[in-house]
Amino acid sequence: MGLFNFWKKDDELFDESITIEETRFVVLDTETTGFDYENDRILCIGALVLQNNVISVQETLEIYLQQDHYDKSTAQIHGILRDFVLKRPSELEALQQFLTFLGDSIIIAHHTVFDITMINKALERNNLPQLTNKTLDTAYLYKKTLIKSHLFERKDHYTLDDLADKFDISKKDRHTALGDAYITAIAFLKIVKKLKEKKEISLNQLFK
Repeated sequence: MGLFNFWKKDDELFDESITIEETRFVVLDTETTGFDYENDRILCIGALVLQNNVISVQETLEIYLQQDHYDKSTAQIHGILRDFVLKRPSELEALQQFLTFLGDSIIIAHHTVFDITMINKALERNNLPQLTNKTLDTAYLYKKTLIKSHLFERKDHYTLDDLADKFDISKKDRHTALGDAYITAIAFLKIVKKLKEKKEISLNQLFK
């Protein structure tokens, strides 16, 4: 099977017999030089596999990319300095490693659109096809767990720190790509548990 032949189309529904637990998810986070899709670049890709309610420590990916871009202000947040890692793959090599790791899995991220767009821009620069994997956003899914009431003020945007505080998740490795992917994975498991407390929920319903 070719590297780019196994992705699902966005409008495909999953077989109802496939459970959330048995589905292979890849939880993703990127650290970048900034938030400009055109001019900023990915510094690090962190990803891990989540399946059967288990975060697999044997299946993780952490790639620090070669850097031509450097932003002193964002380096204070993510701590990735120009010479932090001596051996780094090129952007193309890093993307190939990530795509092999990802396969046809469903992507989970917090504010997914940012990570996916940054990766798609990198794919475009390297003349590679765009991602077509289905995606889930923990920021959006978290809102589905909240009570709808005029007594409760809902925020427009919930940060990963908000979710970590809500679910009592350690923020020890916050602002590292793999550390944030780990927090996101735990938050996703907590969210699914809360949704199931309300009613039985299927894989397809997570996308609605």
